[in-house]
Amino acid sequence: MEIACLDLEGVLVPEVWISMAQHTGIEALKVTTRDMPDYDALMKQRLRILKEHKLGLPDIQAVIGRMPLLDGAKEFFKWLRENYQVVILSDTFYEFAVPFLKKLDYPLLLCHRLEVDDKGTITGYRLRLREQKRESVKAFQRLNFKVIAVGDSYNDITMLSAADVGIFFRPPNNVAAQLPAFPVTRSYEELIQAIKEAGLRLGHGLK
Repeated sequence: MEIACLDLEGVLVPEVWISMAQHTGIEALKVTTRDMPDYDALMKQRLRILKEHKLGLPDIQAVIGRMPLLDGAKEFFKWLRENYQVVILSDTFYEFAVPFLKKLDYPLLLCHRLEVDDKGTITGYRLRLREQKRESVKAFQRLNFKVIAVGDSYNDITMLSAADVGIFFRPPNNVAAQLPAFPVTRSYEELIQAIKEAGLRLGHGLK
């Protein structure tokens, strides 16, 4: 059996923090794992910026509520679920992701949690598990699944490397250049073709 593991932001939905930056005009919030590989340092920077500007979880959720899926994502995701067991492995937070899950017909999502006080201030975050993307892939493999993983950024590299097949979807050029072993796809049509080819190599017949 095969299982597909996808990142969420950048693969199915826009980047939450970039959308927040565009909404608030705070340029520093545009920094993502595409720019800063150290996730802990990135999150501490984000929380510091939110505190400086007196922004809390309700402010972010209001922006998220208006964010669409990426163009073509719903159709791609429907095709994928018809052909594979699918899990979304993300470094986002459940407090951010619920509106997106509704738009995707409630798939399984493994991600992290925020620490929020009674005023809505984000005071910290709790990782489900360090390197949870990689460890989830390895766990699925121990259950005798072959894994195809799709991601777009630095924080997906360990997941792609652990998977039986790793595929980039619209990565920044600097990330793709550092990992030439992974095929790069720029559209959902290209991604579907890459998954079909991977499935054939893993013995999976696709529609």
